[in-house]
Amino acid sequence: MFKEKPDKKLLVGFAVSALCLMLLFRKIDFGKMAEAFAGIDYRYLPPALVLTFVSYYLRALRWKFLLEPIKKTRLSNLFPATLIGYMANNLLPARLGELVRAYVLGRREGIETSAVFASLVLDRLCDGFTMLVVLLAAFFTVRLPAGKEGMQQGLVTGGYVTFALYLAVLVFLALLKRRTEWTLRLVARLLSPFPAKASEKASALLRSFISGIRIPAGAAGAAATAATSMLIWATAIWPVDLLLRAFGVELPLSASMFIMVFLVFAVMVPASPGFVGTHHLACVTALSAFDIAGERALSIAIVVHAMGFLPVIVAGLLCLWRDKLSLKQISENNESGARA
Repeated sequence: MFKEKPDKKLLVGFAVSALCLMLLFRKIDFGKMAEAFAGIDYRYLPPALVLTFVSYYLRALRWKFLLEPIKKTRLSNLFPATLIGYMANNLLPARLGELVRAYVLGRREGIETSAVFASLVLDRLCDGFTMLVVLLAAFFTVRLPAGKEGMQQGLVTGGYVTFALYLAVLVFLALLKRRTEWTLRLVARLLSPFPAKASEKASALLRSFISGIRIPAGAAGAAATAATSMLIWATAIWPVDLLLRAFGVELPLSASMFIMVFLVFAVMVPASPGFVGTHHLACVTALSAFDIAGERALSIAIVVHAMGFLPVIVAGLLCLWRDKLSLKQISENNESGARA
């Protein structure tokens, strides 16, 4: 499963990360960076860490609601699988952590990996639409300093583009679910310039995938999914505000929402595992909108990245160790399953 030849993409990702790091560090005074780190108020770090894990726990809870139409799953299985999946996303290329997450939960709950993976597509769509709400909220509430109007307009443009893409995906999935045969014929026509085998394989994959999609039934399921989605991102944005305060930067909460939007766009860009460089450059760019530049901004970006990535890596590895699993073993099991 993990040997789908991501070599070219991985090389491009490393090149992008290297370029971002070069841009960030080319004019940095490391003495001033040391001063910025020395001035951290460490009282803000523990609550930021706790909120980070609360956000992951809420992700597991939302996943439980999304899986309800398939099986009543246990949070004691969902939470470790979520931590392992995000750990793998930070260490492996091409977001292979989603497959790891699906495999681990499928193994714990006795559900087919394909059905679990289908629920993760809904999970990502929920994230996308929630981030659109955050983006719009940031646009209407954030007040950038004079001369930054172009950046604010660029954020709005990105929001509209993202909204259009997510709307297109949602419409496609709705058609695929409600008018499966008609949609598959449409896909076949669109793929007609390609070899027939490619079209047949795509249709088979789409048919298998849509059969695994189960939307939470009733108003209660939809409300629970929407509520947890908002809480997930609230508990992801709040740590950014706390880390800004740790560096003595006091900005309205809308500024942290603004920064988070940049960070979300950053993880869409090809980069090395862990989004090194792209994540930092996005954070520094967002901070520069509030006239926080140079060494202080980069110091904040490093801590924001570390808080978001290192704890879940450690927790995910501990969960793997507890279950006596390894990423190599998961890869081999999935490959043997695919051959079967």
